[in-house]
Amino acid sequence: MGKLDGKVALITGAARGQGRSHALTLAREGADIVAVDLVGQIDSVPYPMSRPDDLSETVKLVEELDRRILAREGDVRNPDSMNTLVADAIDQFGHIDIVCANAGIAGLGDALSMTPKQWTDMVDVNLSGVWFSIQPALKPMIERGAGGSIIITSSLYGVKAPPGNLAHYTAAKHGVVGLMRALSVELAPHFIRVNTINPTFVQTDMMQNDSMISVFVPDKDNPTQEEFEAAMQQINVMPVPWMPPADVSKTVLYLASDDSRFVTGTTALIDLGARQIS
Repeated sequence: MGKLDGKVALITGAARGQGRSHALTLAREGADIVAVDLVGQIDSVPYPMSRPDDLSETVKLVEELDRRILAREGDVRNPDSMNTLVADAIDQFGHIDIVCANAGIAGLGDALSMTPKQWTDMVDVNLSGVWFSIQPALKPMIERGAGGSIIITSSLYGVKAPPGNLAHYTAAKHGVVGLMRALSVELAPHFIRVNTINPTFVQTDMMQNDSMISVFVPDKDNPTQEEFEAAMQQINVMPVPWMPPADVSKTVLYLASDDSRFVTGTTALIDLGARQIS
């Protein structure tokens, strides 16, 4: 018996990183998975994004756990794409119980030189894309009358300020916290719970790239991995620079399961005791 037997979880950004980890964690506890990912590049994103092979690997790993999975290439910025995905999921599985609005991007841009494209891409994916991922699932969840759980991936920088060059990211991640708070009130009569997870730095491709390193080690032309780790360590009280995705997924599982059946409207900080407060 798993904590999520009979449940269906929609997970965006599921091709790799935190999204894949969440899919596997929920599948191990009995959930069937609806997985979507852009599996393509957004021009303003300064690191390689996921590819079709990544999504195929997620499918393979979920199926190895003897769970069903519906996987689609799709863009959370496109409401028609998300509406179609939810309709297909309802046709195949009959219902959706859990929405993990996880898809997101990171990128740099100082306040003076940030382009409109950088701003728009960030907000479109990290805020509007969250809304477009959630909204299509609301009516079928309410009509089914069995409650549900919506889990939005925000960030440490959804409640605190970054060191710099991340105003667009910070604004979007604060924005989804506001969205969560509003939805948690509106959906509470239907026993649909809405919470954010707010992780600090996670060891994924989004973090492990030259552009992110340059933000946190700005005084070095070619910082080493050791210098990057040392800089990240300075942010955290706990003696590690970042954490693996599986540790974030444990909180997702808690929020998805009946263990948190009366938890709504919260920001679940998973931040290694981050020192920065603003």
